[in-house]
Amino acid sequence: KGYKSYKLLEGEYMFEKYTLCIDHVQPDPYAPPSKLRMVVPQSYANFPKYLIDKQCKKVGVIDFLTRNFQYNIARFCPKYLFIDRCGQEILYRTSVYIDEQRVEVRFEMGMPAAGRRILGEKAKQIFFKYLPDIMQSSLVYKNIDSEALKRQINLMEDNEVLRDELQRLGLCAFIANGSILPRESGTSDKPLPINKGAKPFKSPKSLEVSIKLPHKGRISGMGIPKGITLIVGGGYHGKSTLLKALEKCIYPHIEGDGREYVVSLDSAVKIRSEDGRRIHNTDISPFINNLPNGVDTRKFCTQNASGSTSQAANIMEALEAGAKLLLIDEDTSATNFMVRDAKMKKLISPDKEPITPFIDKVRSLYVQHDISTILVIGGVGDYFDVADNVIMMDEYIPRNVTDEAKKIANDKDISINIQAVNTFGQLPNRVLCNQSECLKKCDIRTKGLNTMTYNKDKIDLSHVEQLIDSSQTNCIAMLVRYILVNIADDHKTLSEALDVAYDIIKKRGLDNISPYKGNPGRMALPRKYEVAAALNRWPDRIFY
Repeated sequence: KGYKSYKLLEGEYMFEKYTLCIDHVQPDPYAPPSKLRMVVPQSYANFPKYLIDKQCKKVGVIDFLTRNFQYNIARFCPKYLFIDRCGQEILYRTSVYIDEQRVEVRFEMGMPAAGRRILGEKAKQIFFKYLPDIMQSSLVYKNIDSEALKRQINLMEDNEVLRDELQRLGLCAFIANGSILPRESGTSDKPLPINKGAKPFKSPKSLEVSIKLPHKGRISGMGIPKGITLIVGGGYHGKSTLLKALEKCIYPHIEGDGREYVVSLDSAVKIRSEDGRRIHNTDISPFINNLPNGVDTRKFCTQNASGSTSQAANIMEALEAGAKLLLIDEDTSATNFMVRDAKMKKLISPDKEPITPFIDKVRSLYVQHDISTILVIGGVGDYFDVADNVIMMDEYIPRNVTDEAKKIANDKDISINIQAVNTFGQLPNRVLCNQSECLKKCDIRTKGLNTMTYNKDKIDLSHVEQLIDSSQTNCIAMLVRYILVNIADDHKTLSEALDVAYDIIKKRGLDNISPYKGNPGRMALPRKYEVAAALNRWPDRIFY
């Protein structure tokens, strides 16, 4: 028969141990795959209730079962079946739903065909042989590696406690001794093996803290205190590797990743310059003022920002969304935004320079707003004057060189003139416009990890570096539509709208924000900072 005859399969089918739901069948073999669900009652799946009695445990179970289902697809039927692919991080996904009544897995199937003709016997084999085998191996507790699942749940609970301990100890990050931070390659996020040169992390004694975890027990490692911390060192000695670990460890990591006990504040945001990005009504006045053309920098707009302007906007937008820790690498920053040396200050008078460099504001940002900063610095020693802690990476081993850096900073022969500003300024608090009528007819799509499209406009997220999974990008598209249609009104600020959306997810689940009821598609929960980044790059006017 012709391929469209597969449409007759849509519906629910009661098998002996589970229900198969064929929610959507692709119209032709070249369209996106068909969407299916497999629902197994807990009376048969029999997962213990204690595994899902906390949200962090449930996220661990969802991740474990998704990986397990993917593994068994690869064993039985890799050509036609697909499910969300997990990386090194453990994310809250919609690929699996589990509660006390059922386990439900959401997956995709490319209906088999030869050209535009169906392959009925192959489809029959998938439905009646491969899928039951995959179900038995993936979704029944007695058949899975329960010890591995238990270790992942323990890891999730330890991670939650470790992250809570950061606040109690006044830290913004922690790196456990023995962690493996280097990655296998620039294109792989897997750990570099020790036999290929990876060095286990070892904290300097002056920064070492000890924390007791419920399952791992007592662990020790380097605690980075709140305030202003510099990571310095020669090239290829591990500065950016350490910052990359802090950037990624806003999420828990799987066993064997090497960063299982590395955590940052979950409100840490990586900041960089971003030439050419859009900026809408953002207050960048703490950093940029007195522009020659008289433009109001308290509500700054441009379709093509410069490096310094984009970095100022990225900081202010992160602070508006609630960031409490900024992660900055000198290599990806605009030089004139980060610092201006004494010779340039002599040549160009302050009234002719609209940019207040970050070095003049970083201290007041912490004192006035309790927002910490961790900076990778390779060539700007001026930051020694404002740093609370200076960590040198020496062949991937950290050393606390704060005292030496302060002596250099106090040397009168090489001292500089930092024009520190005592007041940082107010944080932005823009109000969202209601977009419900406009967005009802719009087309919002995603293309891989870094791109969203709004009708024909492209939204580039390639510089939002803590976006790690294309399913997060899918979720951002859903969240943006949900916020602008259902939450935004003439009175809600961006921060308030984000809080409302995430409160709904917390209470009702991630499925709730998808317009595709029953089968919400591939989604993994991003943080509100990445959602805010997409809204801040939106092509239409959405802020008053």
